[in-house]
Amino acid sequence: MTAPERRHPADAAVAEAAAEAYTRIVAALIRIIGDWTLAEDCAQEALAQALSRWPESGVPDNPGGWLMTVARNRALDQLRRASVERRKLRELAVLALTAATGGPAQEEGEDVVDDRLRLIFTCCHPALAMEARVALTLRTICAVPTRDVARAFLVSESTMTRRLTRAKTKIADARIPYRVPRGPALAERLPGVLAVLYLLFTTGYDADGEPAFAAEAIRLARLLAGLVPGEGEPRALLALFLLQNSRRDARRDAAGELVPLDRQDRTRWDRAAIAEATGLLRDLRHTGPYVLQARIAACHATGDADWPAVARLYDRLAALQPNPVVELNRAVAHGYAYGPRAGLAVLAEARTGGALDGYPLALAAEADLTARAGDRARAAGLFREAAARTHSEAERRALLTRADEVV
Repeated sequence: MTAPERRHPADAAVAEAAAEAYTRIVAALIRIIGDWTLAEDCAQEALAQALSRWPESGVPDNPGGWLMTVARNRALDQLRRASVERRKLRELAVLALTAATGGPAQEEGEDVVDDRLRLIFTCCHPALAMEARVALTLRTICAVPTRDVARAFLVSESTMTRRLTRAKTKIADARIPYRVPRGPALAERLPGVLAVLYLLFTTGYDADGEPAFAAEAIRLARLLAGLVPGEGEPRALLALFLLQNSRRDARRDAAGELVPLDRQDRTRWDRAAIAEATGLLRDLRHTGPYVLQARIAACHATGDADWPAVARLYDRLAALQPNPVVELNRAVAHGYAYGPRAGLAVLAEARTGGALDGYPLALAAEADLTARAGDRARAAGLFREAAARTHSEAERRALLTRADEVV
């Protein structure tokens, strides 16, 4: 067996452990030592050691616990040299016990709250500019490489590195508390945290996304819903995640190709997740954006969609949260509820201002509506244009297949 072949299983194990444990490790270290950069460096060092050692020693039974222990030991070494106060050293030592189970550490006088939830609230502090909140969340919570975060904001990697450093420095200099707030501060920060969890779930649920991110978003949404049981939007967000994720196994066929919603094998949908989600929605009287999105998802998950009902829900969502993507989905719903030409008319309105120009999903939606309106040649061209613009290889193949089908 060659060296590359021998390393491959270990590389995969490190990647899987990183997706599951990296954010938990960074969050736990930040809580204790208060140094964002040192926490990330120690976590990265643990990953580097795993890549070096696991090919020879084998993958440990608890990869996440192994990584936590190595990162914790690295942090201990650094802090001992710096002669920090004993409290930090004592709390770091406790991580040796919690690493084995992944259980949360508890601060004196504080309820047990997951470190990752604390980290999300810290990233979403209103003292940070919105762009900084999103960038910091992508990098720290979603573990998106800095170069990819930079690409999303259309700046260079060095520029994004400086922005992230400034955000972390502001958190330290402003002594932004590393905790979940209470009372009015919790209500003020909640919308931003919900948006972050939505982002995290989407990162994992995208066609080429990492499933562990979606699972982590669901787990954190459960924690958040339990933290604020009287709030409807966290419950609705959890329901939305469950409904979307219930279709994960049916999204690809045996060859690994994407399967459109209307062609999926519904026997492969997770009925337990759908039942839990509909239960969460049953008693909700709120009409916030996540409630409306969850109810739309429920229309698709519980049987053949009632398209006029879906269109009405999108009308309400567009009035409450107007943005081009909502309008795009509203156009699709109107196209199925009232005919393709009605959908094309809504889509034309949504394109005013140019926000959807060149957007692959907008081109794909126009292609579908155009095909159903009878212009199959134009529809094929639109599907091919959408395929050329998407960054997902799986989506590209699916769009080219649709182009071949309509001609």
